[in-house]
Amino acid sequence: MSEHTYKQFDIELESLRTRVLQMGGLVEQQVKKAMQGLYAADTALLEAVVKEDSRVNQLELELDEACNQVIAKRQPTAIDLRMITTVIKAISDLERIGDKAHKIGRLGLTLNAQHTAFTPDVELRHMADLSLNMLHTALDAFARLNVNAAAQVVHQDEAVNTEYSSVVRQLITYMMEDPRTISRSLDIMSIAKAIERVGDHAKNIAEYVIYMVKGLNVRHATLEEIDREIANS
Repeated sequence: MSEHTYKQFDIELESLRTRVLQMGGLVEQQVKKAMQGLYAADTALLEAVVKEDSRVNQLELELDEACNQVIAKRQPTAIDLRMITTVIKAISDLERIGDKAHKIGRLGLTLNAQHTAFTPDVELRHMADLSLNMLHTALDAFARLNVNAAAQVVHQDEAVNTEYSSVVRQLITYMMEDPRTISRSLDIMSIAKAIERVGDHAKNIAEYVIYMVKGLNVRHATLEEIDREIANS
């Protein structure tokens, strides 16, 4: 390829990276707003989160098409191909995070509409903060090509899983002690699961970053194996 073609290819790759980060920033804000709306009983904010899900879906479609065009036109190899593969996989996970924000918003509207006193007192914000921190760090690792930050995200997933298990145990206790809480407990459990899944998708993105930078597929590796592979690569 000529020097001009190389430069144009670099511009196209950088555009893909930038658009992924923009999409990531959007879904991060969606989850934040969904949690804010849930705890503030802000119907307008929750409705906005539900409505904006279509924008996230459209961004995924546009980015997927852009990746296909670059592959067809440039026939990338090595790290360039890994970067485009990472983008394709990452935007799928980001779209699913958008779906989780939509779910939290929708269930938040349901909970606010019921106005019942039989609501279990369960704290979800700390788990949401953990998941959002994982997402933010994974996106930063993607932007900076930082495998150590990506590995940190993978390690953090266990803390989110522990929080989720604790919430589930609390809700089961509420339902056993007072059947009147069952309906709302199940809705809250669904919200908790959505938050836990945000962490899972952030972990996936972090694993893609490790693949992109190092060429290591660590999706089924243990934490110890990931640390060792990164240290030795």
